[in-house]
Amino acid sequence: KAVICETPLGCFGQTICYDLRFPHLYRKLSQAGAQILVVPAAFTKKTGEAHWHVLNRARAIENGAFVVAPCAVGKVEGGGESYGYSLIINPWGEILADAGSDSGLINANIDLEEVNSARMRIPSLRHDKSFQF
Repeated sequence: KAVICETPLGCFGQTICYDLRFPHLYRKLSQAGAQILVVPAAFTKKTGEAHWHVLNRARAIENGAFVVAPCAVGKVEGGGESYGYSLIINPWGEILADAGSDSGLINANIDLEEVNSARMRIPSLRHDKSFQF
């Protein structure tokens, strides 16, 4: 179930890890008013290196929204390794903060006017289409 959370800080669309691979979920959240898309995850090192930055930046750009994407880092019990690289991305797809491969805290200034500006410049949420095959 898609989750929207209205707060005094803005409207959050909440998802998790694997959801990142379903762009229509983020489209629906954004069309429902989400300004900040939250994607806590535990990508593996291998998939993270190939997909993490690209998918998060794409979700921000496609929806004209901020993306806040904390990602687990380090060794996983039973083997394997989580990727890390927690991110904060603006609606234009620019990375505002990147934790790298270390654990820690990141922060960035989030100005919701950037959401309005991005959505005016590229109004794809309003022009969304469904296609028949």
